[in-house]
Amino acid sequence: MNDTTPDGLARFIARWQAADGSELANYQLFVTELCELLDLPRPDPAREDTRDNAYVFERRIEFRHGDGSVSAGRIDCYRRAAFVLEAKKVRAAGAAPAYDSAMLRARAQAENYARALPAWEGRPPFLVVVDVGRSIELYAEFSRSGATYTPFPDPRSHRIPLAQLRDVAVRERLRALWLDPVSLDPALIAGKVTREIAGHLAGLARSLEEQGHHPETVAGFLTRCLFTLFAEDVGLLPPRAFSDLLETTAQATGQFVPLVGELWQAMDAGRFSVAVRAELLRFNGKLFKQPTVLPLDREQIGALLEAARAEWTQVEPAIFGTLLERALDPVER
Repeated sequence: MNDTTPDGLARFIARWQAADGSELANYQLFVTELCELLDLPRPDPAREDTRDNAYVFERRIEFRHGDGSVSAGRIDCYRRAAFVLEAKKVRAAGAAPAYDSAMLRARAQAENYARALPAWEGRPPFLVVVDVGRSIELYAEFSRSGATYTPFPDPRSHRIPLAQLRDVAVRERLRALWLDPVSLDPALIAGKVTREIAGHLAGLARSLEEQGHHPETVAGFLTRCLFTLFAEDVGLLPPRAFSDLLETTAQATGQFVPLVGELWQAMDAGRFSVAVRAELLRFNGKLFKQPTVLPLDREQIGALLEAARAEWTQVEPAIFGTLLERALDPVER
């Protein structure tokens, strides 16, 4: 039964952090209870024919060696087209190099299992390495073509300490890994974000053009807006600094130009911003050297707010050109 209330999560975390038995003794129960916690299906009973074992513990595989010999292996937990899971109980201290080495060995073992799967079955997009009661590590290879599995979503956050299950975003990531792993592909997410933002941007660009603003001025203004949204989401600006400013000025549009202008001047200089009431980093380069701000009405500020609600952490700065190309006509580009 899933119980993701604070008390339910605390009980799950405390129960498994205290489990100091071997992985063989505990990993199947841990995975089963994790599935129950996240409201996921539990692994199925195994069948004699491995073709029927799409989601099981102890999935049998065969390693075919260069000399023609064959050896047997077992995947701790397998879900077809989703993941290979390798469980361990690492005795080394969590922050020690020995711990990292042990987890990397487990990852290599999981990758060997993934490569040994039959060709008709294909490789799963994820490897999951579980240190029972301590952490879960994720590695992904979305092309499923034999490339190397890399830390997911990035090397800084691919390791999920058990206590982070309190974070709803972490729980949703794990649910997606089980139920729709391809939905976590950054390329698909970036494409979706790009299309959403480009739609809002196109309408805003057209309305500014109709008001008689020069195309180069519009392009520069939109680029500054987009970069500011990106900087907010990746933590280069205080949380919701620009979003809150947009919400405020949507109710008092006459304040948009002076407040946004002051923010961009502060970003250029690297000083305290009165507009967002915070000390800011310095954004060097030419983007904010002449921070022309175009006056916007409530509807136009609303278009920026819609763009602000997008997942900017999924967007690479290199696609800014693509966003502007989709929003502006050829003459404006």
